[in-house]
Amino acid sequence: MIAYLKGEVADLSEDHLVLEVNQIGYNIKISSRFAQEMKGKGSEIKVYTYTYVKEDAFHLYGFASKEELAIFKKLITVNGIGPKGALAILSIMDEMELRFAIYAGDAKAIAKASGIGAKTAERVILDLRDKVSIEIGPSESNIHSYAENVQDSANAMVKTDAIEALIALGYQPSEARKAVNAIIISEEMDANKVLKEALKHII
Repeated sequence: MIAYLKGEVADLSEDHLVLEVNQIGYNIKISSRFAQEMKGKGSEIKVYTYTYVKEDAFHLYGFASKEELAIFKKLITVNGIGPKGALAILSIMDEMELRFAIYAGDAKAIAKASGIGAKTAERVILDLRDKVSIEIGPSESNIHSYAENVQDSANAMVKTDAIEALIALGYQPSEARKAVNAIIISEEMDANKVLKEALKHII
């Protein structure tokens, strides 16, 4: 369908944008975070779009980057997450922050989104951990931020490995994440050391 639109902001609110392109106004649903990043009416922007079609609806959803659009598409494949829920998540965190939350198994951060419960947030992590880590990369605009967060990402992967090890040992996912998240991870700690510390918290 429509890959992207480039034009002038004719109207803007917290959750939608009217973009004028060649004298045609496109009504586009957006995240509140994206709305806050815009300069306002009259500004020229490029919006990557997703076309959502149902029997009784035809909507356009807009995003600031290809990466954000890609992760939105991943989110709506999760059972219980529709376009509205996906936008709610992207309203509280950007594409990079969501990746880190999924890596770290941080369901609490995802559940802060409006309409997203704890179980749904857990499902996002379980369903997208592999898909996001393999297929979604940092956008060019986030390269500097990504570089600053390399250690955070490494720690997140150590946490993920430790959580998976605990689950393999028979512990519940929520119990495993709680134990691992209670540990302050230093640079020299690997997954085995984190696992040992986590077992102490559980015991």
